[in-house]
Amino acid sequence: MILRALVLFLALAVAPVAAAAPLRILAFGDSLTEGYGLPARDGLVPQLQAWLKARGHDAVVLNGGLSGDTTAGGRVRIGYSLVRHKPDAVIVELGGNDLLLGFTPDMAEDNLDSILEQAGKGGRPLLLVGIALPDADAPQREEWAGIWPRLGTRHGALVLDNLYQPLYDGPGEAYMSLLQSDGLHASAQGVRLIVETLGPKVEELIAETEARR
Repeated sequence: MILRALVLFLALAVAPVAAAAPLRILAFGDSLTEGYGLPARDGLVPQLQAWLKARGHDAVVLNGGLSGDTTAGGRVRIGYSLVRHKPDAVIVELGGNDLLLGFTPDMAEDNLDSILEQAGKGGRPLLLVGIALPDADAPQREEWAGIWPRLGTRHGALVLDNLYQPLYDGPGEAYMSLLQSDGLHASAQGVRLIVETLGPKVEELIAETEARR
């Protein structure tokens, strides 16, 4: 009896510890997140997934992008997406179509506020990603630019002010070569530049999420 108990104790002592499941990060957005116009491997989510894997992160990035979606649409579907994907953390990238369709900044902010409220329930870590701002109208630029830091503070979310900033950092209109033929969506090379800036923010999100486990 003593020998059997000793064997059992030793077996338990050397048994491998079950590995924690990979973190699940929901990338919730519009066509920019979905990967519109690109081969599957070149979209934002696959490139971000590869970037994180190369840096040793055990995380799965889930594609919750929907082409043409607005903040109003996102407000409706975020609940379903959370139930479906059961993420540990959420990236929210919406607002570009609101701007194109003439929605007011106040409307977009109200919808994003609801999305973040739903996505952050239970203390789930969040990353809010801003959009490229209108060029000509300076007052409108200020109104849109104020949305992201305000909501970030309100919901305790990490913030990346402008997803497209890495494209605009080049000289003159060089950014045009980093867009698809529609002049709106990033090319595969453009997405690579975006991921180099977005990736470190997602690493911060991962660190927050792991700290909560």
